[in-house]
Amino acid sequence: MPGRRPLRRSAAGAIVAILAAIVLAADQFVKYLTTENLPLQEPVPVLGEFLQLYYVRNPGAAFSLGSDVTWIFTIALAVVAGVIVWKAFGLHSRLWAVVLGCLLGGVLGNLTDRLFRDPGFPMGHVVDMISMPWMMPAIFNVADIFIVTGMISVALLVVLGLRFDGTRERDHVLVETDEEAEAAALAEEAGTDPHPDVARTDGASPDAPAPASDGR
Repeated sequence: MPGRRPLRRSAAGAIVAILAAIVLAADQFVKYLTTENLPLQEPVPVLGEFLQLYYVRNPGAAFSLGSDVTWIFTIALAVVAGVIVWKAFGLHSRLWAVVLGCLLGGVLGNLTDRLFRDPGFPMGHVVDMISMPWMMPAIFNVADIFIVTGMISVALLVVLGLRFDGTRERDHVLVETDEEAEAAALAEEAGTDPHPDVARTDGASPDAPAPASDGR
């Protein structure tokens, strides 16, 4: 069964942009509902201890690490977003477009907080609200979910050998093997040695004339 044709760059870029916009909008909408309706730093059970809503404003990274250097996370998010946008211009793979679009949306969600929320640019605190005490002590948000799942998906695509152009690593190996086989077949038809550098087992030179017959 033939593989699906690679995407045009414009189509791949459109997928990245649309998914990034959807994820960003969903993240900011949930954060708006959080700031407008939830009490600050008070647990609101949803499914008992399994899932809670807990509104906090995080100046640092996961587990509030780096709270005194918020601007570093702002720069890091901006760099990651820039790299994803740059890579999107050369995409021909549907899977890569979906993964990078969702990842970009998550990065932009938290970057928006860093740029526009209190205490101000570029030191804004990220709004977190999802708590799962049974699994981890960290409190996260919608953007964090897409960032983590996006990074895991990137690692899986790399391990599977899927390239940005829509081909796989094994496809390139097969092409090289086919070319070598075709070259060997053409050389055999022409009566030449396809491997001239391989030493002959009888010790004779490849160019040496055949021994004359003694007539027997």
